[in-house]
Amino acid sequence: MKKLLVLALLALTPMTAVAQDRSDEDIKRLALEAILERPEILMQAIQLLDQREAAAQRSAAAKVLEQERDLLENDPNAPVLGNPDGDAVVIEFFDYNCPYCKRVAPDVKALVEHDEDLKVVYREWPILGDGSVFAARAALASREQGLYEPFHWALMELAGRADEATVMAAAEDVGLDTDKLRDDMDAAELDQHIETSMRLAQLLGFNGTPSFVIGDELVPGLVPLERLEDLVEAARQQ
Repeated sequence: MKKLLVLALLALTPMTAVAQDRSDEDIKRLALEAILERPEILMQAIQLLDQREAAAQRSAAAKVLEQERDLLENDPNAPVLGNPDGDAVVIEFFDYNCPYCKRVAPDVKALVEHDEDLKVVYREWPILGDGSVFAARAALASREQGLYEPFHWALMELAGRADEATVMAAAEDVGLDTDKLRDDMDAAELDQHIETSMRLAQLLGFNGTPSFVIGDELVPGLVPLERLEDLVEAARQQ
């Protein structure tokens, strides 16, 4: 990092001040002299580094999207809400114990209800403890009884933390056979879904929930409904 900062500082100094045969100590001295003469150059160097890092991240993300697009949008082992044949796709990485996921859930629900041509793919990404893992496995297992969607919304509406007791209570409320649910929670495809979510999130550079993939855009964090709608329309234009 220090070497990159020095290079960025030198990039902002006159080229005549730097000779190609300078030693490392000379280069460091020149950088220090540049800072002393123009203190604002340090902030400019940091901004330059940030711009380069952001550009590198965008380039890396674009490659991941190109390589993993089909899996992100068409994984048969991922729950889908809305229109499975929709002309725009929203992929959400989420955790049932994430307060921001709960806050954005009504907006995602409204998005699905008001857009008949939208496909929403859910990536269960339980990163907030054992309760999150239990909730994710229960939600994925509920697909065997055809009740993923109502169970998903019920879990998002939990007042407290999702844990074994609250999750199973919500399962009963939506009409799930809880004995069967527990049996189905041991299925190998649940492990596969969660492992795939972990891998994709890491490749995409996500570090928290919720995180969205909409078209070519990676959108981490709490996103208001209007912004989601704009991103969906932009994806359609692509």
